[in-house]
Amino acid sequence: MEKQFTSGLRVTFLIHFIVALIFGLIYLFIPEVFGNLINWPVKEPEAYRLIGAAILGFGTSSWFAYKETAWERVKIVVQMEILWTILATLVLLWGLIFAGLPGFGWVNAIIMACFAVAFTVFYFRP
Repeated sequence: MEKQFTSGLRVTFLIHFIVALIFGLIYLFIPEVFGNLINWPVKEPEAYRLIGAAILGFGTSSWFAYKETAWERVKIVVQMEILWTILATLVLLWGLIFAGLPGFGWVNAIIMACFAVAFTVFYFRP
C-alpha cells in the first residue's frame, strides 16, 4: 500500500496554487501597473514576466500535486517547493536588508517563508 499524505499538505498545495496564480498572472501580464501600485518601480518588465511564468509553473505543479493521493507522486514537488521557497525568502531578505527593496518585499518574504515552513514541516512529518 502506498503512503498517503496529510490533508494539511493538500491544503498547502491548494493555497500555494491560488497565491501563485494571483502573483504569477500579475507579474506576467501587468508588472508595471502592479509595480506602480506598490511603489516598486519595474525597469525591466521582461524579467518580471519571466518570474511570473516561473511562479505559474510552480503553482501548476502544486495544483497537480493537490489532485494526487500518493506521497511518492508528490514527494519531489515538496522537495522542489522547499528549495524554491527557502531560496526565495533568503534572496528577498537580502534585498530588503542590503539592496533597498521597497516595503512590499516584506509581504513577498513573509509569504515565501510561510510556504517554506509549511512544506518543510509536511515533508518531515511521518
